[in-house]
Amino acid sequence: MTSADLKAKKVLIVDDEADVTDLVAYNLRAKGCTVETLNDPTSSIGVARSFLPDLVILDVMMPDLSGVQICKMLRADPQLKNVPVIFLTAKAEEHDRVQGLEIGADDYICKPFSTKELTLRIQSILRRSAAGITTAAAPSSPSSATRHQVGDINLDVERHAVTVHGQPIELTATEFKLLQLLMERRGRVQTREHLLLNVWNYETEIETRTVDTHIRRLREKLGTEADWIETIRGVGYRLAERRVTNSPAA
Repeated sequence: MTSADLKAKKVLIVDDEADVTDLVAYNLRAKGCTVETLNDPTSSIGVARSFLPDLVILDVMMPDLSGVQICKMLRADPQLKNVPVIFLTAKAEEHDRVQGLEIGADDYICKPFSTKELTLRIQSILRRSAAGITTAAAPSSPSSATRHQVGDINLDVERHAVTVHGQPIELTATEFKLLQLLMERRGRVQTREHLLLNVWNYETEIETRTVDTHIRRLREKLGTEADWIETIRGVGYRLAERRVTNSPAA
């Protein structure tokens, strides 16, 4: 991949140090890239969803939201899960690099770094990405069904109504959206990060235990049908393909 090939590429840079984002952005724009920079990491997922970058550069150590957390959120988002990620960090220890790669980063560059080396690594990753067609995915089409049924649980999207054994139950807007997502993706494990992204739009002050709390309340309201929701320990939740009993608590 040559610098000419970078002209069609979009890169998102997230680093709380403006000097870093300005320097990297300047060099990438000189190569023809379209660049978006952020010094506030809390808005990174929202910007990524609208910008749809071909590659994301993340600082690891940032206030409020770390690069590791952002990378996990990217990997949990169906629209962004395949976008290549490069970590820029002052943490040079081997276990830090290994951790970054294990959670899904494509490369790990220690500060201070050479902008020429960074550009070459970006070109290399984008070359591999293009060969594997690993770019931002098109938005997943939500289920076109307006009604869902699992056991004696019935959910009507248009009426925003849920019944259990034919009796209406009162759900909050968040509980309804949570149940709808689980029903639409029945049989597939939903990570807590994925649920935060798609139910709460990942408000950064919300922690993953909030998901557990809402699942617990939802189960209480579903009563005898609650055991359709399975806890996948250490991962998240799934709406069962078949009826299960004695589902572990959230």
